[in-house]
Amino acid sequence: MLALVPVYATVHGWFNFLWFSNVALLGGLLATWLESRRIASMMLVAVVLLELGWVLDFLLSMVVWGWAPLGIVHYMFNPEIPLFVRLLSLYHLPLPFVLIWLVWRLGYDPRAWRYMLVLGWAILLLTFALADPENNVNWVLGPGGQVQEWMHPVAWLGVVMAFCAGVWWLTHLLFGWLLPRRGVE
Repeated sequence: MLALVPVYATVHGWFNFLWFSNVALLGGLLATWLESRRIASMMLVAVVLLELGWVLDFLLSMVVWGWAPLGIVHYMFNPEIPLFVRLLSLYHLPLPFVLIWLVWRLGYDPRAWRYMLVLGWAILLLTFALADPENNVNWVLGPGGQVQEWMHPVAWLGVVMAFCAGVWWLTHLLFGWLLPRRGVE
């Protein structure tokens, strides 16, 4: 984190930290430090399924030499981004597994998805308000980092918010069933 935060801030800017992956990385650190099952559970709900998609896309792209079938990790093969910065992005590989372990250790907070819904929608609204075509954080302007043009931008934001809410609910159901629940904080 001592290297990643200043490097990302310099290369990508502070707006980059609104990506859910980066929120989960920083939130996971905070949850670990505070031993907070609520924060850990929120970060798990927020990104574990999407991060597993990142891991799958990255591993498949390594097998087929740079072609990312899901289109999530194309930036990892962009020579315009310094190699050191791309190597820092490898935090995506252990992140979902660390979050699963952390929540397994601390217990799952069944209220996490509701808290994540509020936080996540606030992040989506903020990124939508600040995004431009070059900084399409959380894909609030269109899929794959592209700006979509087939519906009104606010309607697209609604689709993104509904999609995220659905993923968070499914993650809540899955990990609420798989991981131990403990008393609430």
